[in-house]
Amino acid sequence: MAQEPRPEEIPTLDQARYQIRRYGLDVDPQAVLVAVRLMAAGARLGQAVEVHFSRFGLSAGRYRLLADLEDADGEKSPSQLAASLGVSRATVTGLLDGLERDGLVLRRPSAEDGRSAVVVLTARGARKMRELAPEHFGRLQAMVDPLSAEERTVFLDLLGRLVRGIPALTQD
Repeated sequence: MAQEPRPEEIPTLDQARYQIRRYGLDVDPQAVLVAVRLMAAGARLGQAVEVHFSRFGLSAGRYRLLADLEDADGEKSPSQLAASLGVSRATVTGLLDGLERDGLVLRRPSAEDGRSAVVVLTARGARKMRELAPEHFGRLQAMVDPLSAEERTVFLDLLGRLVRGIPALTQD
């Protein structure tokens, strides 16, 4: 009796071939399979990341904003945050509202231009980042532990190439 494929093996190459034949397309089924499995893995990873950060009272977006601030020595403008996170100013505003309510960041007028604001990582925010770091980075390592150092190097190269192909989904 045939064994059911594991979730990371769905869809199968046969399923990809069947779908491509159904539409009469001249497309490489393996290429389609790689893309579809990558999208499925991305969705599963996104869900797991939210569960992971919820342990610390954060979302992935809130964590990324705090980490970006920390990397910038604790201070950035909202527009700089939006650009470095690849999100809209409105998204940054929503993230900042919650982080400010929790005392992890504060907004203050810019020293260079009093009409604009800068976001500052508070001592409480820096402490939160230090407290979550051991578990966070330990879990990241555990996630990729099945790969050898050489496989990780290859994976990073492949992932970079795939990321450069993402515009194929959005270009006109």
